[in-house]
Amino acid sequence: MATGTLYVVATPLGHLGDLTRRAADILTQVPVVAAEDTRRTRPLLSTLGARPVLVSYHAHSGEARAEAIVDHLAAGRDVALVTDAGTPGLSDPGANLVDRVREWGAPVVPIPGPSAVTTALSVAGFPADRFLFAGFLPRRGGERRAMLQRLATEPWTAVLFEAANRLVTLLEELASLGPAERQAVVCREMTKVHEEFRGGTLAELARHYRQTPPRGEVTVVLQGVEPVPDEVDVGDVRRRISALMAEGHAAGVVARRVAAETGVPRNEVYRLILDLS
Repeated sequence: MATGTLYVVATPLGHLGDLTRRAADILTQVPVVAAEDTRRTRPLLSTLGARPVLVSYHAHSGEARAEAIVDHLAAGRDVALVTDAGTPGLSDPGANLVDRVREWGAPVVPIPGPSAVTTALSVAGFPADRFLFAGFLPRRGGERRAMLQRLATEPWTAVLFEAANRLVTLLEELASLGPAERQAVVCREMTKVHEEFRGGTLAELARHYRQTPPRGEVTVVLQGVEPVPDEVDVGDVRRRISALMAEGHAAGVVARRVAAETGVPRNEVYRLILDLS
């Protein structure tokens, strides 16, 4: 018996002009749309002149809701899965439903398009041949500390999502753990009227957003930390740092001298200085 297809549809971050023609065609043709927030999706469908059955599917939807969507597919009805903005499954609902549909045996087809992750990476100016997507960090506790510690020494560019009211805390925590010169770019309200891209050191960005509280959707792109060369003895580097600091040299002077003497990247020397402090 023929089954319906689950289409995983990327929708605009803000600007409706970013909706692909293929996505528009799917949304106007499918009889059922499963949306993270039906109130957010209904205006998009109205703009397209689409009138599917609209059902909610969000992070707290239980197994019963997934089964109801599978029932639509079993009846031969195609379903489009969308989130509030961007691509389903990337820090948005979707993965569990896709897994359930694949397990049941219906086809799953991606309809690619906007993504906050790739949009932010494209304008950050950091290497993106490899990157870490960290999404939203845990709010508190050991899991958050472990993730922050990993990010403090992460050699790849990292992308994080954060609520606007918690951005300053995140930037200050990262600044306290990593090298003072580590750069980041805050991408706010991408593709919307108040779009903003602001780069600087983590400390500079934290000061700016403490003075000018951010609003809207926020994505942070974090510069990777250059690793210490394998041939360098970190213990020797630490001892050299300690000796220069004992002589009363400022951290910036110590970082420059130790980097020049050992070949260790200056931002990594800064991290070791902070560890010793």
